[in-house]
Amino acid sequence: MSKDRYGSAGRVVVTGGAGYIGSHAVLALRDAGWDVVIVDDLSTGSLHLVPRGVPLRIGNIGNSAFMATVFAETRPDAVVHFAGSISVPESVERPLKYYNNNFAASCRLVETCLAAGIDKLIFSSTAAVYGIPEVQPVTEDSPLRPINPYGRSKLMTEEMLKDTAAANPFRYVALRYFNVAGADPKGRAGQVVKNSTNLIKVVSELAAGRRPGMTVYGDDYATTDGTCIRDFIHVSDLAEAHVAALTYLMNGGASDVMNCGYGEGYSVKSVLREAGRISGHALPYTMGARRAGDPAQVISDPSRIRERLSWSPRYANLDLILRSAIAWEKSLPVLAGREEDAANVVPLAPHLAAMSRVARIHPTLQ
Repeated sequence: MSKDRYGSAGRVVVTGGAGYIGSHAVLALRDAGWDVVIVDDLSTGSLHLVPRGVPLRIGNIGNSAFMATVFAETRPDAVVHFAGSISVPESVERPLKYYNNNFAASCRLVETCLAAGIDKLIFSSTAAVYGIPEVQPVTEDSPLRPINPYGRSKLMTEEMLKDTAAANPFRYVALRYFNVAGADPKGRAGQVVKNSTNLIKVVSELAAGRRPGMTVYGDDYATTDGTCIRDFIHVSDLAEAHVAALTYLMNGGASDVMNCGYGEGYSVKSVLREAGRISGHALPYTMGARRAGDPAQVISDPSRIRERLSWSPRYANLDLILRSAIAWEKSLPVLAGREEDAANVVPLAPHLAAMSRVARIHPTLQ
């Protein structure tokens, strides 16, 4: 590690660091002593999730000249790569966007990393690479059969990383997320996007009074209550997994792929019941038809990450996940002064306003 060079654990560039998961990873990395530089084009990220004192370079990670300049000026030890598009329904409607943003841009990023002598990367992957698993729980060796462009674009990037590592002095860890949920327990970050399809986000908005109701898609699955079962992981535990993976690579660890989940599932109805208990009243919902491609249940086997990274989650509890998410949602109207997305209406703090001005002055970095 480069403690002598930076007086810290090292320096890391975090792509997509102004987004939901990336912003929590930035917090965890800083708490662990890392010097962090964020790269984000703010297409879905928010300036409000950028901590004071953390440099933000506004631009697209697929712009090789831009990233070469960032690397030359910051000289990072590694890259943690979150930037990309994540909506499964949108990926079906706009597949080229996903192949461009997730795969092609990642190819250019890795190429620029190699040219700059950066040989370590953590990749934000997904359980969508497994498609509809036939056997539960899902291990890293389960068949890889993505059923949508989002999952395929992530799997293609994993294969590119594998081939690159075989041909170059380059190592990576791809973390396959299951269902990420919750918000920073200290209230420093959370989800701010509109029209999210994330179940915990939607339920928390409902519990916080930010939406009148929600739809449950299907109650005729082969599960205990007929609704889909998912393995939820608190975003702060996931952020800590990235810190552990980065430390692993810095200490000479070999390239690897690891599931990120708890190995325990909760049904949609059980999430609604728990959120209602926390809120003190039943939450209104309507039943809808199944959505195409929704598996009855998806549960991870997290044995590999626990064993190889000594990762021990601190928030592996649905109550903790929901309480943090609901508290975040309740804070947004207070910050915003009205029932709208805080990222769009909260007045910018001076250091964030300056970043916003930079984005306007340098449109070529968008």
